[in-house]
Amino acid sequence: MPTPSSTDGVTVLTGSYTPDSGGNGAGIAALRLTPGTGHLAHDTGVAPVPVNGASFVAAHPRLDVAYSTNETDPGTVSALARSRDGQLSPLGGPLSSGGANPCHLTVHPDGGWLLTANYGGDTTPGSVAVHRLAADGRPVELTDVAVHEGSGPVAGRQEGSHAHQVLVDPTGRFVLATDLGADAVFTYRLDTRTGTLERTAVNRLRPGSGPRHLALAPGGELVFSADELSSTVTCHRYDAGTGTLMGLSSVPATAVPKVVTNQPGGIVASPCGRFLWVTNRGADTVAAFRITGTTLEPVDETSVGGTWPRGLTYANGHLLVANQHSGTLVALRVLDDGSLRQAGPALSVPSVVCALVL
Repeated sequence: MPTPSSTDGVTVLTGSYTPDSGGNGAGIAALRLTPGTGHLAHDTGVAPVPVNGASFVAAHPRLDVAYSTNETDPGTVSALARSRDGQLSPLGGPLSSGGANPCHLTVHPDGGWLLTANYGGDTTPGSVAVHRLAADGRPVELTDVAVHEGSGPVAGRQEGSHAHQVLVDPTGRFVLATDLGADAVFTYRLDTRTGTLERTAVNRLRPGSGPRHLALAPGGELVFSADELSSTVTCHRYDAGTGTLMGLSSVPATAVPKVVTNQPGGIVASPCGRFLWVTNRGADTVAAFRITGTTLEPVDETSVGGTWPRGLTYANGHLLVANQHSGTLVALRVLDDGSLRQAGPALSVPSVVCALVL
């Protein structure tokens, strides 16, 4: 999605849980980020769109269109068109996500397909769905649903599969889908003529680790996983020829004394490839690591000034942290050594869970 020119900063879209999905947020709202200072402010000229359960928002690579999950059971996905003056309006749909509780989505680099991770429900397994996109970006057809299978040893969390993220590898050849319930990353090849997925590999991760999200290092040789259930971060070697992962090393996600259960959430690799950051829900921090070869070295750990930091987004030398339970979005400035400092006051965004910089 092209970035509009403005002297007032860049646009940030936030996703939040609405009252119908257990929160008190507005759905999709627009903010302004001032790149030099990290100052955040509500864009009062853009009306929020009450998308139910907007747990993740993604942009089309070429069109002024954004997409949102509707984390409900059964689940749906929505598309929003963005006008020249920044206003948001529904663009078709919402359409069925082909599963329950969709929690992540992305657009294929060719711009023709929307890929969605369905977390699943009590009786519905996790899955990955594919929608065909029309020339204007609207989802028009559910072309495939790839159902996951598997389980893990953590009671109450791993009785079945739970897809949590779907992304396209740097080559554009493979689709990777994490599954928290199955302790696995499923690899697919997308047929861009038919919109169908062919499973090519199942990468088994440590039992009980619960991979939530992946971060791809620049160059594509390394992949890092935020392991929600074991509270670790793992470095994997990625084979771009086969779409397979090999675990290399793991480190604790937080150094805060374990007085509460900690669950890593968002994970981001720096554009320069030297640093990695992960949110810690429980410790309420962002941990910074230096990438040294195939190992991670702790650099610093910074309070997020709120509670339950879920989404993490890199933007113009800052990290935007979505503090779900305290309902705030905060900008952390990235320093030269990868450590972080809060750039300005946190902005009230009730039940915020993700941010997208346009």
